[in-house]
Amino acid sequence: MSSSNQKDHQDSIELENIYAASERLRDIAIRTPLTFNSNLSEKYQANIFLKREDLQVVRSYKIRGAYNKMAAIPHDELLRGVVCASAGNHAQGVAYACRKLEVKGIIFMPTTTPAQKVRQVSMFGKDWIEIKLSGDTYDDSYYAAQEYVEKTGGIFVHPFDDFQVMEGQGTVGLEIFKDADFKIDYLLFAIGGGGLAAGVSTVFKQLSPKTKLIGVEPLGSPSMKVSFEQGEVVTLEHIDKFVDGAAVKRVGDKTYQIVKNKLDDILLIPEGKVCSTILQLYNEEAIVAEPAGALSVSALDFIRDKIKGKNVVCIIGGGNNDITRTEEIKERSLLYEGLKHYFIIRFLQRSGAMKEFLEHVLGPTMDIVFFEYSKKTARERGPALVGIEIEKKDDFEGLIQRMENSNVQFTYINDKPELFEFLI
Repeated sequence: MSSSNQKDHQDSIELENIYAASERLRDIAIRTPLTFNSNLSEKYQANIFLKREDLQVVRSYKIRGAYNKMAAIPHDELLRGVVCASAGNHAQGVAYACRKLEVKGIIFMPTTTPAQKVRQVSMFGKDWIEIKLSGDTYDDSYYAAQEYVEKTGGIFVHPFDDFQVMEGQGTVGLEIFKDADFKIDYLLFAIGGGGLAAGVSTVFKQLSPKTKLIGVEPLGSPSMKVSFEQGEVVTLEHIDKFVDGAAVKRVGDKTYQIVKNKLDDILLIPEGKVCSTILQLYNEEAIVAEPAGALSVSALDFIRDKIKGKNVVCIIGGGNNDITRTEEIKERSLLYEGLKHYFIIRFLQRSGAMKEFLEHVLGPTMDIVFFEYSKKTARERGPALVGIEIEKKDDFEGLIQRMENSNVQFTYINDKPELFEFLI
């Protein structure tokens, strides 16, 4: 019986298999550094360490699971071809593994995948892989990949719901445990489908059972959190796809069973907060973190009181961030921090109305960063869509007060998502 078939009967992750995966990955995956971060430590009055998987060979931990799965399959079976579905990082891992093992791979990716990740997959796989863009979400690509496997008999390499993949991801935890010369009080990591969470939590529950294990999900795609609350795996109807590396409608059935009794908590982090963290890590630490990679650090604000004086490790899961998303990241961050506000303002259609607004309403540290207006000659007032950026969050109340005192007719649309998404 082949090793791939033997794995069909497995129902849990074994620590010894994670050790074996570590040996298998010795010349493939980088042993990424575990570094003390002084800025974050000072900010949170704790000892904050970062596990830098953004420095991995494919810029994420996903190479670990993909290669471990494929390398354990007899090469003659691999020659049937490898198939995967991924929003990006797993695809890069599979592509790199295909090149290293010299086997052909077909990689299904959502049409919404950042262009940078598509190019990276092609770069890592070279002529050994073919990319097929299909559907708007990971789940769409997954179903397309499954249909392809049924037709061709290829070997499907799941991005998370596979024991050998989880064991490969578990080597991240093994490295953290080996490299930490201190007691780890809290370990934070992102949850997408649950592969990293399953592998890392298996390591720490056996080797460091007193460590608090905190999973982190985007607020807009809380698939594991909802599954925990309902006591079974749940498929979400709608998700926010912004944190693309962790945005899945449904976590793995196997990963859920493994992590449900191992995690101490799951935190949900607003996408805007993730954007603020991405910018902070880049500007202050020169770390390029993708949205899913920044989730763990984003969560520190939400457990500030608990971690004071503690030793905390955050896994930076990946650094595949598309530079073309920078403006969107800045916008989401400013909105979350309360520093950018959009209004529909009905200006009086007379000379000087705009000047009065600038002089009597707008504060000295405020900027109009968006303005869209078409003069309506048949009406007394003309609506304008106005975006105002402020210096401090507390300045907002004064702005609203001055608008009311000056009898400015306005509609605030930041808190009207259906209108905001349509206009901005």
